[in-house]
Amino acid sequence: MFYYLIRKLLFLIDPEKSHTLVFKYLNVKYIQILIGLFLKPIPSIPIKCMGLKFPNKVGLAAGMDKNGEYINFFSKLGFGFIELGTVTPLPQIGNQKPRMFRIFQSEAIINNMGFNNLGIDNLIYNIKKSKFKGIIGVNIGKNKNTSIKNATNDYLICIEKIYYYASYIAINISSPNTKNLRNLQYGILFKNLLKNIKIKQKEMHQKYSKYVPIAIKISPDLSKNEIIYISNQLIKFKIDAVIATNTTSDHLYKKNKKKIKGGLSGLPLQKKSNDVVSILHKQLKRKIPIIGVGGINSLHSAKKKIKLGAELIQIYSGLIYHGPKLIRNIIKKL
Repeated sequence: MFYYLIRKLLFLIDPEKSHTLVFKYLNVKYIQILIGLFLKPIPSIPIKCMGLKFPNKVGLAAGMDKNGEYINFFSKLGFGFIELGTVTPLPQIGNQKPRMFRIFQSEAIINNMGFNNLGIDNLIYNIKKSKFKGIIGVNIGKNKNTSIKNATNDYLICIEKIYYYASYIAINISSPNTKNLRNLQYGILFKNLLKNIKIKQKEMHQKYSKYVPIAIKISPDLSKNEIIYISNQLIKFKIDAVIATNTTSDHLYKKNKKKIKGGLSGLPLQKKSNDVVSILHKQLKRKIPIIGVGGINSLHSAKKKIKLGAELIQIYSGLIYHGPKLIRNIIKKL
């Protein structure tokens, strides 16, 4: 009830401004001490995935903490893992504001952020100074000004820099908010990306004597044949996991009679995401684990995603609409 009262006030403010405001105060040391007193630790229900041991199946999806500024706060909510980013080699401001919109009646969010972040070096600094010893995934992307032809280089730069500090690395080639980014999911561009990523992973493995799994995050707007093609390539190149899915650009929500630009997340994404998870599960035959994300807003929807084939799940919009209680309820009863 307390969270819903706070939410009512925050929803009177522009979404991006309220996000910044909330986390600015949640990062205050004394606030974190109070949170620690009220939110008791959740018993671990370990699961092994990607060769890593997760305390539970529920993680924070990328996008909530792009720059790793709130790791200590999110670690107190009970998440089994935290995915930071999306982060790019160089800092960038992202797309023009306003670029985040709530669709309250649908429990949805549309964002057109465009990988706004402070760069990979800043993220490494924040990871190093955090006190969290759990599993941290780092979601990486390409800079806006890098051509699709040269995009692989941006991913390799990020992998080389973040490898030592990440528990796993997520390759974001499916955001609808960076021009032509989704082209990397197809044909020779996709094959070359996977090939070069695996070469870099092997190089870093030898350098640090540490194997860091790599996951590919895909779009919910792919056709069945495209998902089958992607599945085959993931198996061929021995990718460690697939994250299904990113946000969808397939929506008709409008503001001032114009379609809102950006990717839709939240409840309306649930079916699309579930369909992709289901197809992946049939094609991958458990050779590669699936991390399911999209539209999880209840214990029931979390169970559904896992039943369809996800070994781990992630939450983003559900946390905004229902607060920390949702996370803890799912973890305890899953």
